[in-house]
Amino acid sequence: MMITDEDVLAETLDFNERFAADAAKRPARTGTPDAIRLATLRRNRLGGDTPPVRLPHGRDRVITDGVRVRVFVPDHVDGVYLHIHGGGWAFGSADGQDARLWRLAEQARLAVVSVEYRLAPDHPFPAGPDDCAAAALWLVERAEAEFGTRRLLIGGESAGAHLSVVTLLRLRDRHGILGAFGAANLLFGPYDLSMTPSQRLFGSRRLLSNTDSLRGSYALFTPAMGAEQRRDPAVSPLFADLSGLPPARIVVGTEDPLLDDSLFLAQRWQAAGAAVQLGVVAGAMHGFTLFPLTVTERELRRERDFLATTGERDLRPPREGSVGA
Repeated sequence: MMITDEDVLAETLDFNERFAADAAKRPARTGTPDAIRLATLRRNRLGGDTPPVRLPHGRDRVITDGVRVRVFVPDHVDGVYLHIHGGGWAFGSADGQDARLWRLAEQARLAVVSVEYRLAPDHPFPAGPDDCAAAALWLVERAEAEFGTRRLLIGGESAGAHLSVVTLLRLRDRHGILGAFGAANLLFGPYDLSMTPSQRLFGSRRLLSNTDSLRGSYALFTPAMGAEQRRDPAVSPLFADLSGLPPARIVVGTEDPLLDDSLFLAQRWQAAGAAVQLGVVAGAMHGFTLFPLTVTERELRRERDFLATTGERDLRPPREGSVGA
């Protein structure tokens, strides 16, 4: 494990304190389905009073099975990044980070395809994973014709990181596809929806996510499930067989209730035989890349460099006797 950015720890912790103090002045989000449905700006994952800014560079499309995506295509394309947004499976949108995704597209020379997957509670599990898997299969079949490249990458933040791993497992287990995506970029994701120790012990401090908000998100996403049912590998990829997955970059902050999820997943991913870059950001809270911090700019550079240089596509049939065979 490598702890990064300790030289700017004071700035990061100071931001956390100010964020928590401001959050304490606002009513807590209850996490109940009625409250979620009444939110008029679900596209804004931070629950603010202004919608996200849409850039003209993004193009909305409808692909296979009616799944909607938002596409950013720079002048030069060396690969395609399937991006899956976060927001606890109940908030957020494909157009919620246009500026960041367009910047990534230009700097890493990637076509970025962001999935507008269906959101809970109106569409609980498995609706979101179904949409993400459909987008991934569309890229496997159509990326070269659409974007002129066979190099595919996948990733996302928070719930989007969870859905990225679930998508890779679905490709392998349901479609026998190994190596379609050459790398995974996984930022502060929840990988055990029955709750890891860091999730259970984090408490009520409102650093964008905490123990109570995680429980509420899981209840919305998997309303008919108890803790034991949420340990199903189809729901909690930490319990899955991780063999055959691509190299991964896994990032989390030390002040994130999902810290254990990334630590545990990185160990299991590596033990299953794939390369892993694990970055633990000193003092960073959940979702820190949404905010104007030194660690955010550094993380976005590291993300860009990883996605620009990693992940040659290698479609291989399943090995005899392997998962998905």
